[in-house]
Amino acid sequence: MKRLTDAAPPAAPKRAPSGVRAAILPSPWLSLGLFGGWLLLTRSLGWGQIGLGLLVAVVVPLLMAPLRPTPGPLRHWGTLIRLILRVGRDVVRSAIDVALGVARSRREPPRGRFVVIPLDLRNVHGLAALSMITAVIPGTVWCELAPDCAALLLHVFDLDDEAAFIAHYKADYELPLKEVFG
Repeated sequence: MKRLTDAAPPAAPKRAPSGVRAAILPSPWLSLGLFGGWLLLTRSLGWGQIGLGLLVAVVVPLLMAPLRPTPGPLRHWGTLIRLILRVGRDVVRSAIDVALGVARSRREPPRGRFVVIPLDLRNVHGLAALSMITAVIPGTVWCELAPDCAALLLHVFDLDDEAAFIAHYKADYELPLKEVFG
């Protein structure tokens, strides 16, 4: 059986800063947070601390700019809102199901399984959103992503029908993310 880790990883997208502002402050909100955090931690408004805070607020984002991914293109905002509401509903439902499964586990142990889900989604931002969705839903654990992003290995706490779970996962999460991120 071929493991999910046997293929080469996909290339990461390149970030291209533009303009003078991006060259000096690639992430103004991060700079503001670093400056404010510096002043809070030092508990001083002296000129030396203000200068050091400004230095940290400018230098750290410049050093970290190559590590930041390019922003994802968001399309179909209505689909995104429906997806967020669906995930919220599924979090509540799954939390109740897991709680009931734990409560009855002495009589009837949960049928936990690993499930390989074939993926059509290749966008790195969409895959990141899919991993966060999987992480917040109780009873599911994202275990491994194939390096070519063609398959995903999940562990499911209590699973009756593997085919129905895969169809639900692809239709309710992957398909809307493909629509949102292209």
